[in-house]
Amino acid sequence: MSGSIESGGMEDRMAYRSYYRTYPRYPTQYPIIFGWVSGVGEGLVTNLSFSGCTVQCDRTPLVGAEVRVSILLSDRTQALSIEGGIIKWGDGCQFGVEFQRLALDARQRLNHTLRNALIHRLKMHPSRPEQSNVPA
Repeated sequence: MSGSIESGGMEDRMAYRSYYRTYPRYPTQYPIIFGWVSGVGEGLVTNLSFSGCTVQCDRTPLVGAEVRVSILLSDRTQALSIEGGIIKWGDGCQFGVEFQRLALDARQRLNHTLRNALIHRLKMHPSRPEQSNVPA
């Protein structure tokens, strides 16, 4: 793989990233409030995982900045507050946050939310188990 990117469109910028995701992200539509050193903003979490999320908003983020986020989950009891996040990438008014520090109660709520998302996904798109190539 080449280390450079030729001048191209958004697809080129989005395809090349120097990191990988450990956990799958689930499509969502959760309101979010976020803040970093240069200000605060509101937006929409368009996907969510155990270790991060994608935010769509009207602000241009600073990649590498620390960010605090409050996500209004579907249970609507109180916002999921994540004090320690890092903006890992940005593209226009969309950016990715990696969760670095979560309180135990926040981790448990996030786990519960994503477990329900996985159950919903499996019900909507059941698949057959893969056939093993290992001889019996």
